[in-house]
This record gives sequence, C-alpha cells and structure tokens, in this order.
Amino acid sequence: MFLNKITILNYKNIAEAHLQLSPKINCLIGNNGEGKTNFLDALYFLSFCKSANNPIDSQLIRHSQDYFLLEAEYINSNDNTELVSCGLKRGVKKTLKRNKKAYKRLSEHIGLIPLIMISPNDISLIEGGSEERRRLMDVVISQYDNTYIDTLTRYNKALTQRNTMLKAEEEPDLTLMELMEQEMGRLGEAIYSKRKEFIEQLTPIFQHIYKEISASGERVAIEYKSHCQRGPLLDVISRDRAKDRIMGYSLHGIHRDDLDFMLDDYMMKREGSQGQNKTFVTALKLAQFDFLRNIVNSGRSNSKLETPLLLLDDIFDKLDANRVEQIVRLVSSDNYGQIFITDTNREYLDKILEAGSDDYKLFFVENGEIRMKEEKHV
Repeated sequence: MFLNKITILNYKNIAEAHLQLSPKINCLIGNNGEGKTNFLDALYFLSFCKSANNPIDSQLIRHSQDYFLLEAEYINSNDNTELVSCGLKRGVKKTLKRNKKAYKRLSEHIGLIPLIMISPNDISLIEGGSEERRRLMDVVISQYDNTYIDTLTRYNKALTQRNTMLKAEEEPDLTLMELMEQEMGRLGEAIYSKRKEFIEQLTPIFQHIYKEISASGERVAIEYKSHCQRGPLLDVISRDRAKDRIMGYSLHGIHRDDLDFMLDDYMMKREGSQGQNKTFVTALKLAQFDFLRNIVNSGRSNSKLETPLLLLDDIFDKLDANRVEQIVRLVSSDNYGQIFITDTNREYLDKILEAGSDDYKLFFVENGEIRMKEEKHV
C-alpha cells in the first residue's frame, strides 16, 4: 500500500495542499512549527479516523474556518485504487468514506491503511502512564485483527456500567453486577490472550533492532503485566467487589494492564539516558513495523493487511552520530515500503536519500504551505 495523491484543506495550519507523492521516500523540510508534523498527522487521521496527538476533532480545523477535508488516493498491492476521504464541519459529526461510500462504523476502517508513526511524543511510552502503553498494543493489534476493537469496545462498555453501579449511592443490583463481571472476565481474557501473543512475538524483533541501532551490549526487554496472570479474570474481579465499592471503580481487569520497559534488568524510566530512551522507543516502533510486515508476508492476518506506511517525525534529535547512522542504514534498506520523513535540515535526509531509493520527493514546508522542492525518478 502506498499513498499516491492527497488533498488537504484547513487541517490545523495547512490551508490547502494538493500533493503527488513518491511510492518510496518523501521528505519534508522546514523549521519547527511550520506544519511538517501536521501533514503527518493528516496521514495518521486517514488511517485511524483520529489525530495522533489531539483527541478533540474540532480543534483540528484551521483557525477561522468552519471545516476540514482530507482526500487521498492509495494504491494497494494488487494495483487497485482505494479512495479515502474524511470531512468535519463544526458542530457536525465527522464522515469517513471509502471509495465514496460512507462507513457505518469508523472501526470498520481500521487496518485498511496500516501505518506506524515515530515521533517525539513517543517518549510518553516510557515517561507516561499505563494508558499510553496499552494504546501501543491496541493500535497495532487492531490493524491486523478486525475483531479486536469490537471486543475491546464491549469490554469497556461493561466496565463503564460496572463502575456506574459501584459509584451509586444505593446498593447495586447483584445479578446485574455479576453479569457485568462475567462480561468483563470473558472479554478481558480474550483481549489478554491477543496482547500476550503480540508482546511475545514483538519482543525478539525489538531486541534485535535495538541492538543494531545501539551497537552496544545493553540488554532490553518488555514485560507484560496483567491481572489475568493471577488466575481466571472473573475470580480476580469479583473477589474484590467490596473494595471496589468503597473506591467507586474497578480495581482489576485488563484496563489496568501495563508494560515494563527494562534496560539491563532496571526500569527504563529510571535508568535510561535521553539517547537510550529515544533509541528504545524508535526501536520499539520499527519493531512494530517489522511485526506487521511479517504478518503480511505470512498471511496470518484475519484481514487483508497491506505493508504499512512508515512516518518518521524528527527522529534524529538527541541521538549520537553512531545511532543516527544505524537508523539511516535501517530505513534506507529495501525492507520498508513508503516512508515519510520530516526534519529541520537536509543533513540526515540527504544521507537517507544517498543510501536508499533513487525514487524520492522532497518538499519544503513553511507557514502551512507545502511545495515540492526537488523531484527525482529512477
């Protein structure tokens, strides 16, 4: 899968852009705050029906405007065209269309255009709360398993209903409470099984990539923590019902799952330097790409998964020259499909272009305007 053409209207600070893109490497150069990241965020929105860093859709509309519109033409591995468009007017529900037909549920779209994005915000995977690390698992799994989002949505609905009963002043209906707990137990164990399998398969890929980038003897690991590891989830949830009632919310369940990121047997958040943290999250995201690509090659997906797009947003900051060189070597290889890279200067981009494909496009971004600076074809 690659993005062939895109039109952007009033998305964040981008007033209007009509771009024809390279199926291989697309570089965007510009100072901070000019709109490079906003362009990548538009691509993210077209894959996931939401922004990568702002959960409020109305705030994505350019100031003083009433709407935004994204229209894109993708070419899949069978050389078929997929037209995807998304529009939002202030005060109106957003619409997402595939080949001019609107989706009944936005979740049906997830996985059509697989995408992995690496950005400075990824440091929150180490420094942020557990919800960031659960989202990491959910975003990847939902792209190759088309039942995952529905299962997670139904679990969260049961969780919300149980929490409402726990907070109520009157004593909750025991039968209804047990029904919600049974639902949480059944759905939670299904989610746990898929998360566990994902982390088990991702970890060796991640460790290999980290070793390549760091070129050091540092040992890294990912440890998955879940209440499902304490026994049947229904038992774990129900036996602390009295304590949950006092607290007013559910203390146990897969909504409390977490990942421990380890460096030489110590927690990454306590021991990692800026460079090590950046290397860790970069390797983690590149491993997600490799994981999805392996699924494509093996045909194991229960959806027709395509090779993901790879978005690299200002990834070289805080890395020493050796680690930059290794990342350049990795992303310049033939293992990746279409890549979008942003940076404030051409130094690293030129190294990637010299080492990689001869088919690339270079864009200059200033004050929300995106214009092609150079173009070269094989």
